Amino acid sequence: METRSRRSGYIPQEIEPRWQKVWAERGVMKADDASAKPKFYNLVMFPYPSGPLHMGHMRNYVIGDLLSRFKRMQGFEVLNPMGWDAFGLPAENDAIKRGGGVHPEVWTRGNIAIAKRQLGIMGVLYDWDREVTTCDPSYYRWTQELFLLFFERGLAHRMMSPVNWCPVDKTVLANEQVINGRCWRHPDVEVEKRDLEQWFLRITEYADRLLDDLSLLDHWPEKVRVMQANWIGRSHGVEVEFPIDGHPGESMRIYTTRPDTLFGVTFMVLAPEHPLVEKLTVGARRAAVREVVESSRKAREIDRMSSEVPRLGAFTGAYAINPLNGEKVAIWVGDYVLITYGTGAIMAVPGHDQRDFAFARQFGLPIREVIAPAGQAQGELEAAYTGPGSMINSGEFDGLDSKASFDRIAEFIEAKGIGKRSVKYRLRDWLISRQRYWGCPIPVIHCEVDGIVAVPHSELPVLLPREYKPLGDNPDFWRTKCPKCGRDARRETDTMDTFIDSSWYFLRYTSAHNNTQPFDSELANHWMAVDQYTGGIEHAILHLLYSRFFQKVLHDAGRADTTEPFARLFTQGMIRRGGLVMAKSKGNGVAPDDLVARDGADAARVYEMFIGPPDEDVEWSDSAIAGPVRFLQHVWRLVDAPGSFQVTGSDASADVLRRRVHQAIRKVTEDYEGFHFNTAVAALMELANALQAYLAGGGRRDDSDWDWALRSLILLLNPMAPHVGEELWSRLGGKGLAADAAWPQYDPASAAEPEVTLVIQVAGKVRDRATVPAGTTEGAALETAMRSEKVRAALAGRAPSKVVYVPDRLINLVP
Repeated sequence: METRSRRSGYIPQEIEPRWQKVWAERGVMKADDASAKPKFYNLVMFPYPSGPLHMGHMRNYVIGDLLSRFKRMQGFEVLNPMGWDAFGLPAENDAIKRGGGVHPEVWTRGNIAIAKRQLGIMGVLYDWDREVTTCDPSYYRWTQELFLLFFERGLAHRMMSPVNWCPVDKTVLANEQVINGRCWRHPDVEVEKRDLEQWFLRITEYADRLLDDLSLLDHWPEKVRVMQANWIGRSHGVEVEFPIDGHPGESMRIYTTRPDTLFGVTFMVLAPEHPLVEKLTVGARRAAVREVVESSRKAREIDRMSSEVPRLGAFTGAYAINPLNGEKVAIWVGDYVLITYGTGAIMAVPGHDQRDFAFARQFGLPIREVIAPAGQAQGELEAAYTGPGSMINSGEFDGLDSKASFDRIAEFIEAKGIGKRSVKYRLRDWLISRQRYWGCPIPVIHCEVDGIVAVPHSELPVLLPREYKPLGDNPDFWRTKCPKCGRDARRETDTMDTFIDSSWYFLRYTSAHNNTQPFDSELANHWMAVDQYTGGIEHAILHLLYSRFFQKVLHDAGRADTTEPFARLFTQGMIRRGGLVMAKSKGNGVAPDDLVARDGADAARVYEMFIGPPDEDVEWSDSAIAGPVRFLQHVWRLVDAPGSFQVTGSDASADVLRRRVHQAIRKVTEDYEGFHFNTAVAALMELANALQAYLAGGGRRDDSDWDWALRSLILLLNPMAPHVGEELWSRLGGKGLAADAAWPQYDPASAAEPEVTLVIQVAGKVRDRATVPAGTTEGAALETAMRSEKVRAALAGRAPSKVVYVPDRLINLVP
């Protein structure tokens, strides 16, 4: 394949494999646990090995590699490991869909080999001695060990929970595998809802700490912290008991954060799964109620919460009594109320809650206004009023400010004995059971005599059988003996959610070959917390929240000093092609193999960093990579053929060149630190142009200024384009590897532009003076002049009709 680089003498296909071999032989990215250097733990989220990588994936890994190389050159001992999130649904599904039904392990191992090769040809370095693969028994043995830690601390428990069930495959489906209520493999088959005993981790016991400690994460994106706070969803409200009319001793307990709207209740709604539904529904209403219950069981929670579709609802025939005003209100069942949130029952206030308003409008239910802006009733409402105001139609509370009334109404409710103040959370315990083959087996045994018994630590790991079928269908797996009584027993046949595997892998990297414990606490405490964590925004909630939960439990168990796993977080944007996120499944992926063969890895790396701000989505252009190719050719010529640049006779100032180098060092350093890689590329291009301008002006190529400037350019470029960096550093006679060289330093005074005093006139009269950098443009000088109060006063609010500018001396504004 013809490359775009041969004309300049720069042939990346010749130099890149050579330097990749050198880095591997010298262990460039191998971290030393005993180093006296300051540590920097740099981590990119490890991938699902569900297929070959494309350039959309590579953006993330190139960012991580650039940062690791940069920090090494700054004098840090860098830990930069990699591994594979190999268990779970993504790998299993791809093995079925794209692997022709091959065993998930065969498919996964093959993809890992491909991805490692692709990372290698892109020049992305890791400490491969610390590699982990979550489907290895050497890893999941310790995942099972940590499960038992949770179990022994009372943080793992079983309870009934609804699941999606495919009656054809006789297996549980993840929510993502249910499409319009039907199985993804069998589009004509309706998915059933079944209740199964499943395993949960009590993450809710850590809800307050997970929420409160977000304040410690000041180097996380604010949007991620907000997303986690909303997911935890702590709210302060009041629980109130609504007696059921005609059912002595029976009541509906509701939770509300708006006790100021209690007088606006016009009906009640039960979740279809609520146990009171069956008890309260009268005969004539049973058919309609049953239809709502069955339809709701088939729907996804996200669809039930949507405001874009009509609601399902039915009157049960029963009534509740509002304990504040004694009114009788109808009890309905509605799909938009979830059994998993609050109490599974709500008081409906359609005048001041939009979902209740839509339900009331759909079913012709009454709407009452009890909060009015400025105390003035609005009459018939066109939508729920959710803003502040004064209470109306609320008995003795009329006239109270709605926001300030919380405590007074709560005290009234508590005094009457009809409720109490309470704190609720949106967060629910973490369901970790998966009725799938490809996952980490849960290490417990079910005994008819002793109940649930942990597998002895000495018998771990519980190995996943080689035969690819559900564990419940494999008696050779589940038949066992109870460790306590020795009777026949049954192994747990659920496997763990793959998020379990990824909730502690960053700890395993610190002692990846330890065969006596999940991780060495001393080494973990040395390296943790991760100094920089980089990954997609799609993991903002679940993965990051679960990892924080694990870290806190391990801290409480005395296994870890830190309570937060990730000190800094960066979420990179997606790469799009043809308007769609780059993906193999969409046919718009760009293979790194093809790009490297044509343009070289360094050009691909520079392009991915130059394409746009790394935290934003960007559009890929197949032709735009030619720009980074030309830039690298330009740098190559500056080292390999500086005499090829034409001498124009313009002034060549060594002072200007030195200043431009100091400015570039400052800019690139700040941009690498701040993840502004696109502007760092622009600064490097400007420095290369400054070097060319120096040559064009007759500057000498054999003096110390030129040598220092050129070496600085190469070292600044090195983390981004390391193959070119190493090759040109070697040709310049640089000592050792560029990867090991010290990062260039700048002097703030030397980077500053010389300053001059600018005289500012209005109509020829001096009105002010300002200190500005030498060489300030007319536009910048005008901006400086217009910031002066004296000048604005002299202009009397008018814009100048004419500007006369003498560079570095004066500017005259003519009104």
